Amino acid sequence: MKYPVVKAVTLVLAHVPHFARYGSKPLREIPRDEQALGQIESALRSFDQARDYAPHQVYIGNMRPEALAAIEKPWYAHTKTSDRFGPHGEIIPEDEFYGLMAIADQFDLFRLEKEFAARVRERLSEHPLIKPEELKPLDKGLPLEQIETMIGQGALPLFVNGGTLVGAMRSGHDEDDTLTANVLLENLACKASGAWAMRHLTNERHGVDISQVDYVLGCGEEGVGDRYQRAGGAMGKAMAEFAGFSEASGSDVKAFCAAPIHATVTGASYVQSGLYRNIVVAGGGSLAKLGMKFRGHVKHQMPILEDVLGAVAIVIGPDDGKNPVIRLDGVGIHRVKHSSSPPAMMQALVVEPLERMGHRMTDVDKFALELHNAEITEPAGSGDVALTNYKTLAGIAVMRKEIVRDEMDAFVRERGMPGYSPTQGHIAAAVPFLGHARDRMLNGEMQRAMFVGKGSLFLGRMTNLSDGMSFVVEPNGG
Repeated sequence: MKYPVVKAVTLVLAHVPHFARYGSKPLREIPRDEQALGQIESALRSFDQARDYAPHQVYIGNMRPEALAAIEKPWYAHTKTSDRFGPHGEIIPEDEFYGLMAIADQFDLFRLEKEFAARVRERLSEHPLIKPEELKPLDKGLPLEQIETMIGQGALPLFVNGGTLVGAMRSGHDEDDTLTANVLLENLACKASGAWAMRHLTNERHGVDISQVDYVLGCGEEGVGDRYQRAGGAMGKAMAEFAGFSEASGSDVKAFCAAPIHATVTGASYVQSGLYRNIVVAGGGSLAKLGMKFRGHVKHQMPILEDVLGAVAIVIGPDDGKNPVIRLDGVGIHRVKHSSSPPAMMQALVVEPLERMGHRMTDVDKFALELHNAEITEPAGSGDVALTNYKTLAGIAVMRKEIVRDEMDAFVRERGMPGYSPTQGHIAAAVPFLGHARDRMLNGEMQRAMFVGKGSLFLGRMTNLSDGMSFVVEPNGG
């Protein structure tokens, strides 16, 4: 049977250290603690430090995840000069990303200072994915005095280079709490980063024909709407517009951290049905999660590692006899009746779909689960999320007598991987490995990979349920 294929995967990081203060946790802590802002500012990384950070190099495809095991920890203290561009995407500097946000803003809410905007315009003009006509919004920079007046009227200040004021973000409405400057900054950052990942689909390496893409499914964590329809959406169509996918329509899939898995399965189903030719699943970064664990990082005298926005774009199309297939007969579903305990979720999302396909757990070369970078989570007391999940999987394999207890460590090492994703929730949920898996399958190095995402529905206070979904990717038999 023919199945939809993964035609391209791009992954982008936007290094935005001065947005860390506007993450949900810092935004609440700074007014209560007069030292908090200074602690954050003194622990911010330079672009070179963020670019050269090994997990980030894995994210954009310049290194394999397994290579992290050979790097001395802490990883942030053992870097080597690296490239901002990789086979899967790029790490974009803060000033250039501000420029992208200004271009993406159609309502003159994100305003940059005149001289700064001119410098950013010059830098972006050299980027291979920017068209000259797109730079016109950067000609509308404002005098610094006007920026300061906007801030005095309630706009959020925008900084670079250790605290230099370069702009301001205004609210969209004085009486709408869904259009505050903070919320719109989150949404605009998500739009710009997600669309930039989509833009990378059109580069020389991937060469996606945008005229053949019919639909974009947004899978981010933002809430785009107004006071009458909170989180009404659709970020998918907004990203398609900014990325230049003019033939596409779009909407959003919401499922907390599991949304990219739901969106990928949904998109594959659309393609399989023949409704659409090609689908893009795209997720922009979650600004609210920047600096989320800054207390733990400051306590351990670390840099603030939650200073990047992660974005992903995946192209799903009909079987072309070449690209890896998404096995729609191997989709795992966490049903309402299922328990939310980790072993029960693994049973539903891993064991059951594999059994349905006639496979054992040991038939999977790599499991991609929650790939949170432990160097970010452990200092804050959250532990090594990826390792915990892999140990749970190994324990189930022992119970099923697929391996013996003495083989658990080998199972984790060989079929798992160190976490390397920024703690962006949905972005960490398995999909960062999809580009690596596709490359390996095209090179004949891998036979099967399983992608598992979990979501915390209880956070919305509408149910105590958790959620999850999984899918299997295999080389194309054609």
